[in-house]
Amino acid sequence: MEYTDSELASEFAERTREFIDDVVVPVERDHLGGDAVDESTVADLREQARDYGVYAPHLPEEYGGQGLSYRDMLPVFEAAGRSLLGATAVRVDAPDEGNMHTLEMFGTEDQKEEWLRPLVQGDARSAFSMTEPNPGAGSDPKMIQTTAEKDGDEWVIDGHKWWTTQGTEADVLIVMAKTDPDAHPYSGCSLFLVPADADGVDVVRDIPHVGGGVTGIGHAEIKYDDVRVPEDALLGERNEGFSHSQQRLGPARLTHCMRYSGMAERALDVAKAYADDRDAFGEPLSEKQHTRFRIAEAETNLHAARTMVRHAADQIEAGEEARVPVSMAKVFTANTVQDVIDDCIQLCGGSGIGKDLPLADFYENVRQFRIVDGADEVHKRVIGRDAFDQDPHAEELANLPDYQV
Repeated sequence: MEYTDSELASEFAERTREFIDDVVVPVERDHLGGDAVDESTVADLREQARDYGVYAPHLPEEYGGQGLSYRDMLPVFEAAGRSLLGATAVRVDAPDEGNMHTLEMFGTEDQKEEWLRPLVQGDARSAFSMTEPNPGAGSDPKMIQTTAEKDGDEWVIDGHKWWTTQGTEADVLIVMAKTDPDAHPYSGCSLFLVPADADGVDVVRDIPHVGGGVTGIGHAEIKYDDVRVPEDALLGERNEGFSHSQQRLGPARLTHCMRYSGMAERALDVAKAYADDRDAFGEPLSEKQHTRFRIAEAETNLHAARTMVRHAADQIEAGEEARVPVSMAKVFTANTVQDVIDDCIQLCGGSGIGKDLPLADFYENVRQFRIVDGADEVHKRVIGRDAFDQDPHAEELANLPDYQV
């Protein structure tokens, strides 16, 4: 398929795909069904990504990245998503990718030197600590309970978070907390940079969950008990935490879409190869009409998802919020990639649910996408609200009988 990607983006994406297929996928195959990849292997992959010239494509050159624009980096993210280890190797892995973008946008020069530079280099890890256990913030972020109170030249943070991705391994936590208890949460919360080893930070556990396998990334439950950080730990503007997080989440939702689109594309590569190789009832599975129709539907929907993502990205790059297009792209892509990978498993039969192929790990990994960065229902609510915000066309009911007396 031809898309409106620039020549630079296409060239970067092709080089990234070559790196993923030639270097990363063989390493991934060695870890399927086994232990998570270790840090030395990740470091080696990242060094090779630098040699290929594809490391950190989305970050400024002054910090060790390639300096691609937001729109140009999307097809590169898709190429990286072809392997479970691809995003980590190329350093476009969540949550660090979104957190680095947040630091780039809102961090002071000192904060960037302290945290952004080591994050880009792969010498540090980060986490975004926002979601809370019941009755705190989840799909409805207005229910936030965590507080940050000013005490002299320090902020004191108290709260309970969970589903903090990479929280156990993180060196720095970006914590959302209420800083103005009298204001609406959307205008009374702030973001803070909290070192993971600060007094009062208690990583309770890694929550057992679906997926994780090859990458080993967990989701932590963390308690903040009288955690004291200096004034300059505030990230961005005071009471603008929700505004800043939306500027992080919109682009991050689309980068998630592209990573998972790459995973779905690879799943199709696996399923098509298997169907072509496997004979049943007198001919290869690839000659069966049902197989071809299933693949055709998957290819069509994946193309539609890629097109929606690029449309939303173009609006963001033009300076628009693009909230509805982003929600449409996110919910459609999340369901599409899940369905595609599920179909690929079905086409591969027993080999699909086994872990000699990557499909089972893909399936475990992809299910979370319909929840993370906004559950399907949250995005449908945004889309539906916008649909009814417009004046209804009452004239369309002109021929409808009205039996009112």
